[in-house]
Amino acid sequence: MAAWAALRRRYLATVPARLRLLRAATVLLAAALALLLTLAGVAAMSTWSSVADRDAPRTTSAADLDLALNDMDAQAANILLADGDAGRGRLRTPYEKAVAFYGDARREIGHDLRTLAVAAQGDRRDETTVESLTDGFAEYQELIGRALENAGQHGGKDAALVDYRRATDLLRQQLLPAARVLVSSNDEAFEAQYSAARSTPSARLTAVVVLGVLLLAVLGVLQWYVARSFRRVLNPGILAATGCTLLAVFLGAQLLTSTADQLRGARRDAFDSVVALSRARAVAYDANADESRYLLDPERRDRYAASFLAKSQQLYGLKGATLSTYDSELATTWQAYGSDHHDLRFTGEFRRELDNITFPGERTAAEKTVQTYAVYQRDDRKIRALLAAGKQEEAVAFCMGWEPGTSNAHFGQWMAALDRVTDINRAHFTASVDAGRSAVTGLLPWAGGLLLATAALTVFGLRPRLAEFR
Repeated sequence: MAAWAALRRRYLATVPARLRLLRAATVLLAAALALLLTLAGVAAMSTWSSVADRDAPRTTSAADLDLALNDMDAQAANILLADGDAGRGRLRTPYEKAVAFYGDARREIGHDLRTLAVAAQGDRRDETTVESLTDGFAEYQELIGRALENAGQHGGKDAALVDYRRATDLLRQQLLPAARVLVSSNDEAFEAQYSAARSTPSARLTAVVVLGVLLLAVLGVLQWYVARSFRRVLNPGILAATGCTLLAVFLGAQLLTSTADQLRGARRDAFDSVVALSRARAVAYDANADESRYLLDPERRDRYAASFLAKSQQLYGLKGATLSTYDSELATTWQAYGSDHHDLRFTGEFRRELDNITFPGERTAAEKTVQTYAVYQRDDRKIRALLAAGKQEEAVAFCMGWEPGTSNAHFGQWMAALDRVTDINRAHFTASVDAGRSAVTGLLPWAGGLLLATAALTVFGLRPRLAEFR
C-alpha cells in the first residue's frame, strides 16, 4: 500500500505529475500513429512495386507469348502458301512480309520465355510449365524449319505439309494450352496480391482513425486540465498540437483511401480490360492463322473452319451461330447495342471490355474495334466463297494481300483499333500506379512531420507551466 501511495503521489496526485502523464500519453500516441502510417506507406510502396514491376508485366508477357506463338504459326503457313513451287509463282509482297513477321514472332517468343522463366522462380508449377514450353518450342522450330526446307525444293509441298501438320498439332495440343495456363496463373497471382492489398488499408484506416481520436481526446483533456489548473482559456502550444493532429489524421486517411482507390483503378478499371484485350488479341491471331491453315491444308478444312468459328465465339459470342449466320446475327446484335448500350446480346472478350468501360474515349475505341472486326469477318466469308467456287489463287491473294480492301489490310485495321483500346487502359494503369506512389511519397512525410510537431508543441507548450512548480 505504501508503494502504491508513493506511485500515486508521483504520477497522479499532483498537478505536475498529471501534466507529465498526459504529455507522455500524447507523445506515445503521436509516435504510435506516425509508426502506423510509416508501416502503411512502406507496405503501399511494396504493393505498387509488386503490381507495376512483377505482377502486371509477367501476366502481359504470358499473353504476349500466346499471341506470338499463334503469329509464328500463321506466318509459317503464309510462307508456305505464298512461296508457290519452290519460289515459282511466289506472291512476293505477302511472302516477304510473312518471312519478316515470322522472324519477329520467333524473337518475341524467346524474349517472353526468358521473362517468364525469371518470373516463375520459386513457383514449381510455373517453372515446370516454362520448361515444358521451352522444350516444346525447340521441337516446334525444328519441325517448321524442316517444313520450310522441304517447301524450298521442287515438288516438296506434300512433305512440307506433313511437317507443318506435326508442328501445328504440337502448337495447339501442348504449347498454346501451356501458355494460357501461364496467363491464368500469373493473373491469379496478381488477383491474390490485389485482394490482400485491398483488405489491409481498410484495417489500417480504422486503426489510424482510432489512434487519431485517442490522441485528440488526450489533447482535449490536457487543454481542459491546463485551463482549469492555471486559469487560462487556451494553451497555444496544445492548441497548435491539436491542429497538427487533425491535419495529420486527415492526410493519413487520405493516403490510405487514395492507395485503395488507385489500386482498384489499376486492377479493376484498367488491368482487367488489358487482360481481356490481350486475350482477344491472341485469339484474333489464332483465328487469322486458322484462315491460312484452311487454305493450306485441304484435308483439314472442316477442322479449321470449326476452329475459326469457335475463336469468333470467344471474341463475340452468338449462341447457335454458324459461319453462314454469324455475320447477320452480329449485325443485328450490334445494331441493338447501338440503340441501347445496355442491350448486349453477345458474350466473349468484347462483351467483357464493353462491360468495363471506364475512361474517356474508351467506349468509342472499343466500338471501333468491334466494327473493324465485323469487316474482317465478312472478308473470311469471301475467302471461303472464292475457294468454294474453285478460285483458290484468288482466295489466297485476297487472304494474304496487303493492298487496301484485302483481308490482311482489314485485319491490320482491326488490330490497330484493338491496340488503341488497350493503350487507353495501359495508360490509365500506369497513371494509377504513379498516382498511388505519389500519394505515399507526397502525403506520408507531411503526416509524419505534423505528428512530430504535435509531440514537440505539446512538450514546449507545457514547459512554462511545469516550470512554475520548480
